[in-house]
Amino acid sequence: MAQDTLTIRNNSNGQEADFPLLKGTVGTPVVDVSSLHNQMGLFTYDPGFLSTASCKSAITYIDGENGILLYRGYPIDQLAEKCSFLEVSYLLMNGDFGQPSEQAEFEREISHYAMLHEAMRGFIDGFHYDAHPMAMMVGIVGSLSAFYHSELNMNDPEHRRISAMRMLAKMPVIAAACHRHSIGYPYVYPRSDLSYGENFLNMMFSLPSQKYIDIDNYIDPVAVKALNLLFILHADHEQNASTSTVRLASSTGANPYACIAAGIAALWGPAHGGANEAVLSMLAEIGTVDRIPEYIEKAKDKNDPFRLMGFGHRVYKNFDPRATIIRKACYEVLESTSAKDPLFDLALALEEYALKDEYFIEKKLYPNVDFYSGIIYKALNIPVDMFTVMFTIARTAGWVSHWLEMMAEPGQRIGRPRQVYTGRDVRNL
Repeated sequence: MAQDTLTIRNNSNGQEADFPLLKGTVGTPVVDVSSLHNQMGLFTYDPGFLSTASCKSAITYIDGENGILLYRGYPIDQLAEKCSFLEVSYLLMNGDFGQPSEQAEFEREISHYAMLHEAMRGFIDGFHYDAHPMAMMVGIVGSLSAFYHSELNMNDPEHRRISAMRMLAKMPVIAAACHRHSIGYPYVYPRSDLSYGENFLNMMFSLPSQKYIDIDNYIDPVAVKALNLLFILHADHEQNASTSTVRLASSTGANPYACIAAGIAALWGPAHGGANEAVLSMLAEIGTVDRIPEYIEKAKDKNDPFRLMGFGHRVYKNFDPRATIIRKACYEVLESTSAKDPLFDLALALEEYALKDEYFIEKKLYPNVDFYSGIIYKALNIPVDMFTVMFTIARTAGWVSHWLEMMAEPGQRIGRPRQVYTGRDVRNL
C-alpha cells in the first residue's frame, strides 16, 4: 500500500513535490518536511514551533480538545487515583509498570542515590542566603557532573540509567537544601524509611530539636497525598518548553546534568513553571472578596494590563484534566489544615465567581492546575519562591524519561532550527 502523502505547490513557479504523512498511534498526522529544502529550496516558518513535531515519542499524549492526558497510554486520572509518584516515574522511564520486585528495587535505588556528595555542602554554602532557589537549582544540578563523573559514558545504557536515577533521587534533596540554606537551618539528610513525598517534607521542615516526622509528630496524610498527587500531575506534559530544551541540549551530546539544568532554567520562566506563583501574586493584588467583581471586569478589558492568572490553558481548549483531579485535593487540604489564610477564601470565591460568569464560560476560561497547586503549596507551608522548585522535582521524572528515550534512538542529529533573516543584505565598507 502506497504511503499517504501531501503535495506542496509553489505558486510562484509551479514547482510541486510530495511529502510523506506520518501518523502516530493517535493524534493529528504530521507532514515530514525534512526533505523540503532539498526538493524545493524552501524552509518552513513556524514561530514557537506551534505546528511542528520536533520528535517521535512514546511517553505522553495530550488531546487538548477533549481534555485527555495519557502517560504511556494510561489516563492521568487513573494514575493519580491508584499510583505513587515513584510508580509513575518507573512507568515513564521504562514504558510500563514493573513487577513488585522490580518496583521495590527501583525505590531502593532511589533511596540509595538520594545522598549528596558531602563536598556539595560547600558548593551550596557559596550561594548568598537570599539567592532565589531556582537560581541555586540551576547551578547545583549543573554541577553534578563534577561530583558524579564516573558513569558519564552516554553510549552505555547502564550509565544513562544510573544518571537518570541519580537526578530523580537527588532533586528533592537539593531542593530542600536550597530552602534550608535560605533560612539558615542545618541540612537534613534523606531517610530510607520514608516515602518520596514524606522525605521531602521532612528535609524541608525537620528541626534539630524535634523531627518533623517521628512517632509523636507524623505529617498529615492528607498533605502527603496531595503532594504525591501534584508530583504525578506535573511529572510530564509532552513537548513543552522545558522538555524541548532538555532534548535540544541533549542533541549536542552534553552531559545529562547540564541538559536537566537547562530544562530547569527554561521552567523558571513565568510563562511556564512560574504560573502558580503568579496566581498568589494575583490574589494578593485583588486583596478581598468584595473586589472580585472589579477585577473580573478588568480581566475582560483587553486594554487593561491585569490578567486572571491560573485560568485557561494554551493546550487544553475545554478543560484541564489535571485541574479536575487536583480541585478535590485542594478542598481536602484546606479542610484539614489549621492555617486560616484569607487568600484561601478569596481563591475559592474567585473560582466560584468566574465559573458562573458568562464571559468565562464562553471563552472556556476555567481554573487550571496552576490555580489549585499554588493554593495547596501555600497550605502546606511551602514558601512561594519554592513553588517552581516543586514543579522541578516532579518534572524531573519526565525530563529524564525523554532524555533516555532520545539517547536510545539511533541516528540522532543535533538540533538546528532555521530562521528568516531580516537584516541588511551584503554591503561594503
